[in-house]
Amino acid sequence: MREEKEGRKEGVRDELERRKGVAGELVMAVARKGEIPWRSGGRRERGGDWEGRGERAGKKGREGDREGGRKKVGEQQQHHHQTISTNTLHTLSSFLSKINTTTTITTSINNYHLNQLSSLFSLFNLKVTSSSSKTHMANMTTTASPAIHRHQKLKKLVVIMGPTGSGKSKLSIDLATRFFPNSEIINSDKIQVYRGLDITTNKISMQDRRGVPHHFLGEFDPDTELTPSEFRQLGSKTVSQITCRRKLPLLVGGSNSFIYSLLAKRLNSEVDVFDESSSVNSVCSELRYNCCFLWVDVSLPVLNEYLDERVEEMLDSGMFEELEEYFALEGFTESDSVMSRTALRKAIGVPEFERYFKRVGLGGRWIGAGDSELDADVAKRLLYEEAVKAVKDNTWTLAKRQLGKIQRLSNAGWDLHKIDATEAFRAAMTTTSDPGERASDIWEKMVVEPSVKIVNRFLME
Repeated sequence: MREEKEGRKEGVRDELERRKGVAGELVMAVARKGEIPWRSGGRRERGGDWEGRGERAGKKGREGDREGGRKKVGEQQQHHHQTISTNTLHTLSSFLSKINTTTTITTSINNYHLNQLSSLFSLFNLKVTSSSSKTHMANMTTTASPAIHRHQKLKKLVVIMGPTGSGKSKLSIDLATRFFPNSEIINSDKIQVYRGLDITTNKISMQDRRGVPHHFLGEFDPDTELTPSEFRQLGSKTVSQITCRRKLPLLVGGSNSFIYSLLAKRLNSEVDVFDESSSVNSVCSELRYNCCFLWVDVSLPVLNEYLDERVEEMLDSGMFEELEEYFALEGFTESDSVMSRTALRKAIGVPEFERYFKRVGLGGRWIGAGDSELDADVAKRLLYEEAVKAVKDNTWTLAKRQLGKIQRLSNAGWDLHKIDATEAFRAAMTTTSDPGERASDIWEKMVVEPSVKIVNRFLME
């Protein structure tokens, strides 16, 4: 008789330990179905297999090895601790979005998980109170304020911004392939959205994309201008589609006018918020999405040197030949004015080399009547160097203009996390025996690791 009584006590303890995950399961169930599947005492409201488990657990306690059972309980406790700490966080956003009034949920829970759940819910301004320490009954009274309710409904979006050449695409691929595999990238470079001139516009290659889905990269008609308002409309639809697939959208690019148009809660297409003559108050600080901003920054002297090297690398990769073929197919513009250019013809490299080809001719045919062959070669070389210098100067001007716009958004209250990639770029341009390996290590430590920590915190909020 005494042995049977002890066995029942052991069974009850086992049953309580088995139920220690009820808090996490409860939140997940509410998030999924918007209903309460348990009532006081821990039994299922619609029946189920909780009935009689105490008796079966008691039998197990009488027949099983008690020491082994205690060891198993410890393992279960550790397992459930991890489950509640991580999985529940992923469901709370959905859970809170369904709450706009005070809700009370009563269920059976032990002290260990009552304390854990209280700590967890306090992050979301929710309260968990115990009505009786003796019975371990938890009354979970959850109240979501209107502000919290609105915030939780915003779709989460990671934005990687920075001046041209700062490594935004590289960082986005690092994050998407190694740390956040359920990511899709939305390109926000207003020149790279057009088809054609992949080298000149420095589009990331299919190989370097490493299977990560990209949107708005080389998709649009190169002769038709895509406006910020149109990007806002199309981008909003794409963000919704990505989040509906339960994936994380990464907005990546250096065109701050496109970034602003998509993210700002209010957009006036008649006002250029980046115009220096306009007040910083014209920048809308309210956003349409719950954003995590990563600002990849490089010191100006280092960035300037790198951009010059990048232009040379692009020319070595076939930029000159690509432009020559482009003009052979599309022809020249009637005016050299930048204001007369639209879409792809605005790309840096197009107007600079158009002047060269207009003078030299396509296929290297010199259009200088009466000049000797030597004079023609010298003239072509000078015109070529002039075009290359113009490309470098205009690229540098673009980078400084982009930095000014980013700073303006920061001054307007946008919460930008600056990631300094200067040392990685400096290492990549050194003449050591293996600069690539050293630069890669620095990039990992100074850029990738801080970015991962920031994004992880953002996703767990």
